Amino acid sequence: MNILIAGCGRTGAELAGVLSREGHDVSVVDPDAGAFALLPEDFSGYRTVGLPMDQDVLVRAGIENCDALAAVSSDDNVNLMVCQLAREEFGVRDLIACVNDPRRESVYSRFGLRTICPVNITVDNLKGILLPEDHRQLSLGNHTVSFRDLAVPRRLVGVSTDGIETGTGESLFAVRRADGSLHLLAEGPAVLGSGDRLVVCGVAD
Repeated sequence: MNILIAGCGRTGAELAGVLSREGHDVSVVDPDAGAFALLPEDFSGYRTVGLPMDQDVLVRAGIENCDALAAVSSDDNVNLMVCQLAREEFGVRDLIACVNDPRRESVYSRFGLRTICPVNITVDNLKGILLPEDHRQLSLGNHTVSFRDLAVPRRLVGVSTDGIETGTGESLFAVRRADGSLHLLAEGPAVLGSGDRLVVCGVAD
């Protein structure tokens, strides 16, 4: 894929390096030429100095041939503007904006943009570590996804997951095996064993 990354901070540089190593054509835009020093030595993509909200800069960075764009600068407003510009002026549909202020994530989602908030993700993970429990939540855009971890009752041992019904608004997500391994049900059904646990998910709001 041809992927454009707006912002070459630590997140943008790391993302660019990973995508480049996987064989994608990556172009990075940042107003500070010195920011490109954060890119890994094996980065094989393109670097463009300039404001990512500038259409001419985006054209020089290759947005006209872009399949996807990630706006990951430290400025939430810049990330929103870049995504809107990419969608409305250049027809890019696969977009994601990094939202650093948790209070803005739901607002940005109303513009029809996919968002990711590092603060919310970090808080959710830290809470799960500090307060281990069978019921956890994860913030995704303007929604909260709830996960429940349930012990497999005896009557379901030996039963395939494709024959199990969940509550309204919930879906089976995975099976956590007794040995600690995780079987994602998106990869196919699983036969439940003694000591397994079911991971059920649903949209909380």
